[in-house]
Amino acid sequence: MTEETPLVDVHAHFVTPWYAEEATRAGHERPDGMPGWPSWTPEDHLRLMDEHGIDQAVLSISSPGVHFGDDAAAVQLARRVNDFAAEVCAQWPDRFRFFASVPLPAVEASLAEGTRGLDELGAAGIVVETNTHGTYLSDPSYEPFFAELDRRGAVLFVHPTSPPGHEQTALVLPRPMLEFLVETTRSMVGMMVDGTLARHPNVRVIASHCGAFLPLMIDRLKLFAAFGIGPDDADGLDDALGRLWFDMAGMPVPTHAETLIGRAGSDHLLYGSDFCWTPPSVVALQVDALDAHWRSDIHGPWRDLVATNAQALFSWEGTGSHMATAIKASA
Repeated sequence: MTEETPLVDVHAHFVTPWYAEEATRAGHERPDGMPGWPSWTPEDHLRLMDEHGIDQAVLSISSPGVHFGDDAAAVQLARRVNDFAAEVCAQWPDRFRFFASVPLPAVEASLAEGTRGLDELGAAGIVVETNTHGTYLSDPSYEPFFAELDRRGAVLFVHPTSPPGHEQTALVLPRPMLEFLVETTRSMVGMMVDGTLARHPNVRVIASHCGAFLPLMIDRLKLFAAFGIGPDDADGLDDALGRLWFDMAGMPVPTHAETLIGRAGSDHLLYGSDFCWTPPSVVALQVDALDAHWRSDIHGPWRDLVATNAQALFSWEGTGSHMATAIKASA
């Protein structure tokens, strides 16, 4: 186990056999074009965390989420996965927290389950997919949902999923390879252009995978604004980007994270492993790459950076057995 500053992993997933079975029955036998479902246990996750100095992991359900076409079934599945995650966190309170799943696009039910997750189960925030059956987060029907998150100042983890119509593409690739990045970009751009992010500045939104292509899109959005198309407040796009938070799941160095930092700075960067969908050997490659890239980099030690940022995002006074001491030491 490393002796360096311990990490908070904000992009960490769990899968249970009963969740995989229900998703498979709904047609997700090869979820998002991947070969199959990964296995996961808390014990396996803890071993990975100990190996890489991860003090806490914030668990969430990944794509395809909990809504497979029926609102009532989605409500029940959201409750079940949230109850399970809360039980795991109760058993290992210093190591695990979780983002509560909600059954969007059922807005009223999502408000109810989000409230239950945050107030009764102690969730660290809410997780949503970039779209659900083609309904994106910028859809006007979601306004009450975002208004409540804004009132609470809640953390919203936005995870990519398969886009509608992906079956028609000529590229037979697993959607996480390309489409997930497009999805995150599409969803975030939608919320920038329609003003969702501007109307709800207190929602602390985490954009997966360094914000995908979003850092490259800001100037293009400004160009279209000059045509009279797109965002009304083109000058506010940089501010909107700067308010987002970004996990570094995937392979963020040497290129992706530096592109993001050049546009938005580094004070909202967070660590993400993407375990259990990313196997342990690849998690190790990611951590080794980050250690090597930042060891002599001008940004300073990356572990100190993302640990401090996680503390700022969640406003946690103490985050496990090591984190409070590490935060003070790195300040």
